[in-house]
Amino acid sequence: MSIPLDPGGNLAQLLPIAALLPLTAILMVLQRNPYQTLVLRGIIGAIATLLYALLGAADVALTEALVGTLLSTTLYAIALRSSMVFRLALPEGVLLGSERRALLEPWLQQAFLRLEVIDVPGEGLFHGQLGGDGELQIRSGRLLEQLLSLEGARAWRLAGGTIAPLRPVASSGAGVLP
Repeated sequence: MSIPLDPGGNLAQLLPIAALLPLTAILMVLQRNPYQTLVLRGIIGAIATLLYALLGAADVALTEALVGTLLSTTLYAIALRSSMVFRLALPEGVLLGSERRALLEPWLQQAFLRLEVIDVPGEGLFHGQLGGDGELQIRSGRLLEQLLSLEGARAWRLAGGTIAPLRPVASSGAGVLP
C-alpha cells in the first residue's frame, strides 16, 4: 500500500497539480461554448479526485469521482441537451423550405442552439415565429441581439429574409417562452 504524499515535504510535487484547479475554473467561466464548459467541468473533477487521492483521502476522492465528476457532468449534459433548443413556430400555411432551413440551422448552431419546428404556434411554447414573407420574429430581445451579431443574420438577409422582434399578440401571451 502506498503512503500518501506529505503536504509539507512534497509541496513542490502537489503545487503544479493544485494550480490546475483555479486555472481550469477560470477557463470554464470564460468559455462561451457550453459544451466546452462541460468538458472543463469534468477536468476539474478529475484534478480534484487526483489531489484527494494523493493526499490520502481515498473516500473523498471516490466521492468526488462519482458525484462531483460523473454525476454532475452527466446531469449538466442532460440539461444542456434539453435546453439548448430554438423552437420556431410556423403559422398555418407557412412552410419552412429546405433553403430557409439550410440558412437557419447553421446560424442557430453558431449560437449553440438546435432548431425545433412547431407547426401550430398556439399548441406549444416557442422562441420565434416565421412569417410567410421570410420574416423571422424573435421573442427575446437578448436572443435577437445575439442572433443579429452572428454571420447567419447577414446570410438570412441576403436570401431575402428579415429579422424583427416578435410582435405582441392580443391574447394573454400564452404560447411564447421568455
